[in-house]
Amino acid sequence: MPGTIIIRFENAYIYQGDNLVLSNVNFTVSKGEFVYLIGRVGSGKTSLIKTINAELPLKAGTGTVSGYQLENLKRNKIPFLRRKLGIVFQDFQLLTDRSVYDNLYFVMHSTGWKDKNETDKRIRRVLEKVEMENKGYKMPHQLSGGEQQRIVIARALLNEPEIILADEPTGNLDPETSEGIVKLLGEISESGRAVLMATHNYSMLKKFPARTLKCENSQVSQLDTNTEIDFTILE
Repeated sequence: MPGTIIIRFENAYIYQGDNLVLSNVNFTVSKGEFVYLIGRVGSGKTSLIKTINAELPLKAGTGTVSGYQLENLKRNKIPFLRRKLGIVFQDFQLLTDRSVYDNLYFVMHSTGWKDKNETDKRIRRVLEKVEMENKGYKMPHQLSGGEQQRIVIARALLNEPEIILADEPTGNLDPETSEGIVKLLGEISESGRAVLMATHNYSMLKKFPARTLKCENSQVSQLDTNTEIDFTILE
C-alpha cells in the first residue's frame, strides 16, 4: 500500500529556460505508488521529470522530492537528491564499449562504492531483480531492446533509490516486451518505491490501470480512474 508522500508540488510553475511550460502544478506521489504521466508530445511531461531530478530549476511555487526542497536547492545538494532517484530512459544510454556488469560497476564506482565484494553483491542482486542474472558478461549490442531496458532498470536500482522516474521506458519496445517492463516497474513500486512513468503507450494504461496525471493546456490534472480515457486526444 502507498505510504508517506515522497513527491509534492504546490502552486509550482515549470519552466524550460524562460518558457513557461506548466502552470500552478499541484500533485503528490507516495512511497510504493505507481503513477502514470501522460500527454501529447511537448505537453510538459519531460520538463516535469527534469524538474523533479533538478535538471531544471523550480523558479516559482514549492516542490519537495525525497525531503529536498527544489525551489531553494543549492547546486552542491543536487547529487545527494539524485542518489534518491533512479532514472530510466527510452534510449537506454548504456556504455557500448563495456559489458553489462562493467556498465553497472562504472555507476557504482562513480557514486562512491569502494568495497569490491559489496559492489559485486549489489550488482548481482539488481541483475537478479530484473531477471538478467546470466547476462552480466554480455555487451549491450548483444542484447535485445527489452533486455537492454531491463539492464537500465537494474542500473536505476543500484543505489537503492526511493523514486524511479521512467521517461517513455517502453517507447522503443514491441507490445509484449513493453508489458514485461511495465510489470517489472509495478513490482518495483510494490517493494516500496514510488514509480512515476511518463508514457505514450496507452494500451499499458488499459492493461495495467493506475493513478494517472495528464499534462494538457499547460496544466497537470489527475484523471478519475473510473473515467474512460479518450486516448485519441493525446495522440
